[in-house]
Amino acid sequence: MKKSFRILSSLLAVLLVISMLVGFSVASASNTVTYTNAPEIYTYVRDGYNQGSQGPISITKGTLKSGLSSKTVYLVTLSGTELVLNQSTGVFTDLLSGFNLNNVYYANTVAIIKANVPKNANLIIAGHSLGGMIAQQVAANSDIKSRYNVLNTVCFGSPLLAAGSREGTVRRLGDVSDPVPYLSGSLFNNTLWAILGLNREDGGYGILGITAHNQSYFRTDLWGKYDVTGTKYGGAKLILDLDTRTFYQSPVIDW
Repeated sequence: MKKSFRILSSLLAVLLVISMLVGFSVASASNTVTYTNAPEIYTYVRDGYNQGSQGPISITKGTLKSGLSSKTVYLVTLSGTELVLNQSTGVFTDLLSGFNLNNVYYANTVAIIKANVPKNANLIIAGHSLGGMIAQQVAANSDIKSRYNVLNTVCFGSPLLAAGSREGTVRRLGDVSDPVPYLSGSLFNNTLWAILGLNREDGGYGILGITAHNQSYFRTDLWGKYDVTGTKYGGAKLILDLDTRTFYQSPVIDW
């Protein structure tokens, strides 16, 4: 009887330890997601189109893995043109950014990064349309370049900007039917690179340019061969901690 009691006690102890370990594992598991291709990043960027309820800018901490390299990074996402009261994502901002002029969306983004990302951190900046133009301006900003390491800038359906010396690698992805990547003030002084520097894929949209502009970049059959940095046939992947994602407003009033 005593032997049976000892065996039962030992089993209960083992079960208690297991339950504690399981409970600890569940409690400590982080809310992470692993992205391997450009359409997944585009989908993430699109969350910024929320009619101002959260804001067009988001920052998420993560890990960029490429080959044997592993780096802690902060992903900054910027959505594009959206007509929202007191949000600096309107047509006037398109014009200012297209000619690489100062604008509130750009100023807000720089200020938000400086206030919320640790100094000397690695940055990946991704944006759609207007957001991609702002991303290029941020990658060329002297304060950002002095404080951070801009690794990659990924632009979906965005024009080329003559934004000076942009830090890191800039990849522009554009469907052949999407007219927006060609609508840039940079065409006046860098026509060849504005066209040849665009990574193009044909989604078969024909004259449906606006549809291509908004829908093409979701498609893994077109853009799945591009990794999270916008590199064709690249192997980089991005592990994001979703619990760290924070959205930010971009009000019309400057900081």
